[in-house]
Amino acid sequence: MFTNPEQFANATKALFEFQLETFSTLTNRAVQGVEQVVALNMATAKSNVEDSLAAGKAISQAQDAKAAMELAASHVQPGMAGAAAYNQQLGDIIAEIREEFTRAADAHMAEAKSNLSALIYDVTKNVRPGSENAVQIVKTAIDNAFAGYEQVTKATKEAVAAVETQIAKASAVVEQGSTKAAKAARK
Repeated sequence: MFTNPEQFANATKALFEFQLETFSTLTNRAVQGVEQVVALNMATAKSNVEDSLAAGKAISQAQDAKAAMELAASHVQPGMAGAAAYNQQLGDIIAEIREEFTRAADAHMAEAKSNLSALIYDVTKNVRPGSENAVQIVKTAIDNAFAGYEQVTKATKEAVAAVETQIAKASAVVEQGSTKAAKAARK
């Protein structure tokens, strides 16, 4: 068992710091993913505005209504292709975030379990008779620290899942708008 309370405090502090490091790593990756999505949205919006301006200019210079409608219809297909490309890039970003998040969480979980096992071993290897209650208190404290780590990991995974859900909803809205525009242009 720890020979003094400072050893226990240092071990508990190290485990807590590890939990904070894991939370920070996972949160940073989630934020980077959001930044990538924002950058993709900005690039897509800029491209759409430029394409719309060019199409509007071409349509306005058409000689008659039939030519204007043909020009409008010809711009629908590239718009749909752009929406498909956007959805593909968005899916790639989400898959990359999920993969990195899972990899980081698994690595941190393995390290935390290893540290926890070593800590429990240290606590229980030299138990003096009559110290069973103290050992149980230490084990409970360690278990609570590890449960806190698992809660942080779970909360971060839920945050990433919430971001993925919002991105999927936004993609569905974009895709639905592209489909409606294509149908309207065909008429």
